[in-house]
Amino acid sequence: MAVSHQPVMVDEVIQYLITIPDGIYVDGTVGTGGHSLEIYKRIAHKGTLICLDIDRSSIHLAKERLSAFEDRIKIVKESYVAIDKVLKKIGIDKVNGILLDLGVSSYQLESSGRGFSFVRDEPLDMRMDEDRGAGASELVNTLSMERLQELLWINAQERWAKVIARAIVKERQKGPITSSRQLALIIETTIPAKYRPRTRHPATKTFQALRIAVNRELENIAKFLEKCPSLLVKGGRVVVISYHSLEDRLVKQAFHQRNKENISPRKLPIFPTKRPPLMKALTKKGLRPGYKEVTDNPRARSAIMRVAERTYNE
Repeated sequence: MAVSHQPVMVDEVIQYLITIPDGIYVDGTVGTGGHSLEIYKRIAHKGTLICLDIDRSSIHLAKERLSAFEDRIKIVKESYVAIDKVLKKIGIDKVNGILLDLGVSSYQLESSGRGFSFVRDEPLDMRMDEDRGAGASELVNTLSMERLQELLWINAQERWAKVIARAIVKERQKGPITSSRQLALIIETTIPAKYRPRTRHPATKTFQALRIAVNRELENIAKFLEKCPSLLVKGGRVVVISYHSLEDRLVKQAFHQRNKENISPRKLPIFPTKRPPLMKALTKKGLRPGYKEVTDNPRARSAIMRVAERTYNE
């Protein structure tokens, strides 16, 4: 395996996700299999684990890593957004737990060659799924300055969005912007030195914004959160690990939704005008990795984990 991704907050994931050892669980973002391996170790012989991912290369690595356990693990190349279709095809109605780790894996950053990182000079692609959609280079070279500015602000709250968008449009008039390092240098030379962030590369937010747009990340999370409750048994749980405020805000809003009136399911009128929430947040505030984990794995520092439980049957 080229890169072994270190899974984030493993102990917390296991603690909250696995309610019964012989249940059915879904790792919706299997990556190279780090979380899945730990989940497998803790489910009973009758338990089942279904692993999804849209990254073809990650799926290949996960299959290698989990090959010895294929009797109780099913790995499918598909987005977590299509989890309902995958389960229906397998013949499963509801599951006991779903995990989403929304971060970019070490493999994707360091070995995929798709320009997720500005540290290396790679083709400016950023697609999680190499088999579909337009890459980051197409967005950078075709969007108007106004649309680029909007994208940078909405997806990353980049304060220099207008300046960066103008610089990109000016630079691409000389020739197409095709590599990650080329784009990073444009941004680095555009932002005045005295205003550049001290703790991160000035291109960080632009790369985040483009990756989110290319992979429709916020749209996909919203769709998943809408589907999720109907796919869980009563008492089933969903665990989501986010890495930036836009993702976390969507998850928090979905998990903390409440009606104005606290209606008990047992006291519902025959034709209720309001329905109690199907999900109950189990983490009042998002959980963060501990000091030791962040020290051992600096990429965990921005992780925030939220958990919700299916409260009653429809």
